[in-house]
Amino acid sequence: MDQSVPRKCILIVDDTPANITVIRGVLADEYRTKVATGGEKALALAAGDDRPDLILLDVMMPGLDGYAVCSRLKADPATAAIPVIFLTAKTNVEDEARGLAVGAVDYIHKPFSPPVILARVRNQILVKEAREVLERRNESLEEKVQERTRQLSTIQDATIMALASLAETRDNETGNHIRRTQHYVRMLALRLAQMPRYRDALPPDVIEMLYKSAPLHDIGKVGIPDHILLKPGRLTAEEFEIMKGHPRLGYQAIEAAEIHLGSPIAFLSTAKEIALGHHEKWDGSGYPSGLTGEDIPLSARLMAVADVYDALISRRVYKAGFTHAAALAVMREGRGSHFDPAILDVFLAEEDAMRGIARQFADADRAGERNSGAGGTS
Repeated sequence: MDQSVPRKCILIVDDTPANITVIRGVLADEYRTKVATGGEKALALAAGDDRPDLILLDVMMPGLDGYAVCSRLKADPATAAIPVIFLTAKTNVEDEARGLAVGAVDYIHKPFSPPVILARVRNQILVKEAREVLERRNESLEEKVQERTRQLSTIQDATIMALASLAETRDNETGNHIRRTQHYVRMLALRLAQMPRYRDALPPDVIEMLYKSAPLHDIGKVGIPDHILLKPGRLTAEEFEIMKGHPRLGYQAIEAAEIHLGSPIAFLSTAKEIALGHHEKWDGSGYPSGLTGEDIPLSARLMAVADVYDALISRRVYKAGFTHAAALAVMREGRGSHFDPAILDVFLAEEDAMRGIARQFADADRAGERNSGAGGTS
C-alpha cells in the first residue's frame, strides 16, 4: 500500500470485545481504526475532529441501539455523509429493511466472514470517494456557472446602460437622468412592496427587474428628429404628435430585440411595458394608448412618477430646473389625474429619499450645489 496516502479511518462500534478484536485484525493492514463500545461514544467520535470515513455498527447494544445511533448520525449534517454498515446477529428480513431505512448502506450478518467484511468496506469506501469527487466537480462547475452568470449579468447591465445612454446623449442636458429614475423606481417599488396590496406583485426579483429595465424607458427618443427633440421652445401641435411617438418606437425596438433572441426575456418584457406606458395618465389623458387606472402596467405607473419628478427638477433646453418644493407642488396636483394615487402617496411620504437620490446623482453642472447639501432641489 502506498504509505504516502493517508489511510482511511474506520470506526468500529460493538459492545463485545471479541468482535472488536477480530474486526480490527481484518482491517489493520489497510485502514486505521477507532473503537466505541456504546452509542453515545460512537456519536462523539463520529462528530469529532478526526471523523471516520466509514462506520461498522452493531445493532444490539445497551443504551442506544444501532438503529438509534444510525438515525442520529444521518440527522446531523456533520455526520450524515459517513457510510454506515450494520454488523449484527439479527437476520430477519424486517431487521435488515429497518437498518437500510434508517440510512445504512449495507448489512452484514454475524457470524461474519473476514473477507466479506473487507470487501464490503472497500466497496463502500470507493463509493464514498467517487461521490466526493463528483461533489467537488459539481461545486467547481457551479462556481464556474455562477461566475459566468455574473459576467453575463454585468454585460447585460452595461448593454442596457449603453443603449439608454444612446437615447440620452441625443439631449446633452439630461445628464444622469437615467440613473436617477432607475433609483427612484426601485425605492418606490421597495416601499410599495411593504403594503399587503402590492406584496405579491413586487417580490424582490421583480423589483430588481424594474431596476434593470428602467433605463430603457426613453430608448424610443433615438427615433425623434433633432429639430424636435432639442427644440428650445414649445413644440407645435404637429411636432408634439411626433414626440408622442417615442413610446411606441421604444416598445418596437425592444420587441424587435426580443424576437431576434427567439424567446421572451423577463427584463425586456418589463422594459417594453415601461417604454410604452410611462406617459399614460391615471385618468386616461396620457399617450400613446389612453389607458386608465390599473389598466396601465404597474411598472409604467412607477416610472411615470419617477420620470416626471426628475424632469421637473432638471434643466432642459426649454426650461430651468424646478426646486424640490415646486416640483412637489406640481406632483400633488397630479394625484389621481396624472399619477396613481397610491404610488404618489408613497412618493410624497418618501420625498427626503427622493431628494437624496437627486443629490447623489446630480448632474455635473450642479455638483457645487450637491456638495453644499442643497442638490438644487431644496
